[in-house]
Amino acid sequence: MSETVLLVGGGGREHAIARALADSDTDLYACAGNRNPGIARLADGFETLETTNTTAVVAYAEEVGATLAVVGPEGPLAAGVADALDEAGIYAFGPHADEARIETDKAFQRRFMQEHDIPGCPDFETFDDMEAACEFIDAYDGDLAVKPAGLTGGKGVKVIGDQVTDEEAKAYLRDSDYDRVVLEERLVGEEFTVQALVANGQLRVTPAIQDHKRAYEGDEGPNTGGMGSYSDAGLELPFMTEEDYHEAVEVLKETVAALDDYRGVLYGQFMLTADGVNVIEFNARFGDPEAMNTLPVLTTDFLDVLVAAREGDDLPKLSFAPEATVCKYAVPDGYPTDPEAGAKVKITEENAGEAILFYASVDERDDGIYTTTSRSFAVVGRGESIADAETIAEDALSVAGEEGLHMRHDIGTEELVQRRIDHVQALRN
Repeated sequence: MSETVLLVGGGGREHAIARALADSDTDLYACAGNRNPGIARLADGFETLETTNTTAVVAYAEEVGATLAVVGPEGPLAAGVADALDEAGIYAFGPHADEARIETDKAFQRRFMQEHDIPGCPDFETFDDMEAACEFIDAYDGDLAVKPAGLTGGKGVKVIGDQVTDEEAKAYLRDSDYDRVVLEERLVGEEFTVQALVANGQLRVTPAIQDHKRAYEGDEGPNTGGMGSYSDAGLELPFMTEEDYHEAVEVLKETVAALDDYRGVLYGQFMLTADGVNVIEFNARFGDPEAMNTLPVLTTDFLDVLVAAREGDDLPKLSFAPEATVCKYAVPDGYPTDPEAGAKVKITEENAGEAILFYASVDERDDGIYTTTSRSFAVVGRGESIADAETIAEDALSVAGEEGLHMRHDIGTEELVQRRIDHVQALRN
């Protein structure tokens, strides 16, 4: 039976979801606050609306006769869009607002891990008094990660000893309007992500990916929503062992078991340290850019996962093409602190070569597509090796050009990957 799927969200992650559903037996509709031209070309209909407005989302879902929905970004999940769709009789693949707190409330996240003895939880304290948090920084013997408890688009965390000094961290807290913050021990190692598709008490895991949050090459500069990422042709990354991967998967399994009827994507961001795998955070949806690494190599029909989740059936086993991927974002000059919008995007799906082009936040006008003040588009290369995939992604970026854009050309290069391998070896020694 054909399904009518509503996709909520208009970023690069959602373009990847739309592409994964485009060849399935489905009528695809989408809604977002921005009109993503890549999604619009794949969808049978596209409505521009505020995706945190549950009434508007449900009304559009009912208008198109949606039988399934996929909620992409964290904002609509926090606003209860999945709850509202379910109440309207439309199965939403995404957690209800209470379960989405595993991402949307970092204080809840850490307490949840502590209460359920989920492994990989660092030492932490939570504060709703910023002066008390500053006093804790003064008294703490070591470096800390300073995390606003709520959503900050991946840009709110400050790491003492890496990005800021003690005094800068305290000034950051005093100048903020945060209601609560989490202060936790700084984890030193290599970050990686494992995402799981979850429903009916089951989870199906995907290959590990390494994201690059820092704006500039060499992992310098401010945090961003993510400048790019890479995966290998197998489940692990080159600096990981099979045991490291399975340790991360075990954390996801224990977390799903402790959650109440969670469904959607559970994203674990991990730090591989000298002492093993620790949890940096959980997200309640596909990562962006990580979805653009995962979904293009997923050979299992994503629609089959959604239908099985709705029907209460066993989730299908996931299979992936044995290919490495490298994703590189192009962002406007000055991003993320002082972005300059209005550069014309020269790359198209037709001239991207072997790479896959995913649009994120762009402005489509009569004479072309232009950048906004957020991440603009991403290119993904696929190949037998990370090096092959990186070459394909770079060839696509050369078509895009540098005018008005900024990219991290080092993501996925042999030099960067080798530094990760050397770092882990040094930690383990």
